[in-house]
Amino acid sequence: MNLGSCHNIADFRALAKRRLPWPVFDYIDGAADDEVTRQRNRSSYDDCDLVPRVLAGVDSVDMGTTLFGRALAMPLFLSPTALQRLFHWQGERAVLRAAADAGTCAGISSLATISLAEAGALTDAPKLFQLYVHKDEGLNRAMLAAARAARFDAVALTVDTIVGGNRERCLKSGFTSPPRFTARNLASYLAKPAWGLNYLLREPFSLPNLATHVAEGSSVPRSVADYFSTMLDQSLDWRRAEAIRRQWDGPFCLKGIMAVEDARRAVDIGATAIMVSNHGGRQLDGSRAPFDALAEIVDAVGDRVEVICDGGITRGTHVLKALSVGARACSGGRLYLYALAAAGEAGVARAIGLLRAEIERGMKLMGAQSLADLSRANLRWR
Repeated sequence: MNLGSCHNIADFRALAKRRLPWPVFDYIDGAADDEVTRQRNRSSYDDCDLVPRVLAGVDSVDMGTTLFGRALAMPLFLSPTALQRLFHWQGERAVLRAAADAGTCAGISSLATISLAEAGALTDAPKLFQLYVHKDEGLNRAMLAAARAARFDAVALTVDTIVGGNRERCLKSGFTSPPRFTARNLASYLAKPAWGLNYLLREPFSLPNLATHVAEGSSVPRSVADYFSTMLDQSLDWRRAEAIRRQWDGPFCLKGIMAVEDARRAVDIGATAIMVSNHGGRQLDGSRAPFDALAEIVDAVGDRVEVICDGGITRGTHVLKALSVGARACSGGRLYLYALAAAGEAGVARAIGLLRAEIERGMKLMGAQSLADLSRANLRWR
């Protein structure tokens, strides 16, 4: 199996599983507890059917939209994710370049493996900085200042991670950042020599946006769940979120909104966008899927804020369903992380291209010349 034989996200997942050590793959692939929510994130789209309209004469489509004050060539962007150079040595650099080439936005995490300054200089395409609020207020301010200096377009304040989810696959594998090699997992790393050589011989692994304030995650191995539980501020509340909003004078997003009441409060504190997201099912197992919650949130605040459906997307038709409900755009993490792990920048570019082609094909089959032609009239729930 190689890149050319990857025709969908499931194929990229299979190739990533071949190329990554078991603990690293399971970090990407796994979720909390019984992983019920992770599975529902994907299956929720199957409970909704598209209603195609024919004889519409659609020889071309316009899938452009605007988000965070920037024009996007497609209504799907790459969610911020952590630790990307553990999955492929090109890491965030590959993701940023592939997103820029596709005319879409890429998110960069507080736990990124390149600096915000480098990310800002790499492309002038739309970029979103994901802020995890740490107990160290100096670190929070430093990251916001760095994002501002690097000319990031927007900040996404992550609001669903004040404590780490119970990621049992990581507990079983002993996965940490940076990796800690143990008797239990060493054979898995040795079985993937290409990954090991890249990890050992290329630039040292680090989390440069945190390294000036904390050693955990860069030089002191920590599981991500333990990092969230010990380093992030569990007292984060609406008053604090509003104060952070005042520190950022551009588009401001809350990532992790799942309730109508919280969506309304997000608008009240000045958010310009919300990501309807459950963190890929990695936090609270048994919570709702973003697509299941989307309609009521759009109905409540969709006329006042940009609503993004984040999670579970593996097909272009999933994007069309979310847009028909009323989302401004969609986003996902695993959909490009599998591709990154499989083949670096070329993999991410191919994954984006396949999803773009699926969206375009789907719009033509739906009789939609532009995103404005999509509505709930196109949908039927089973």
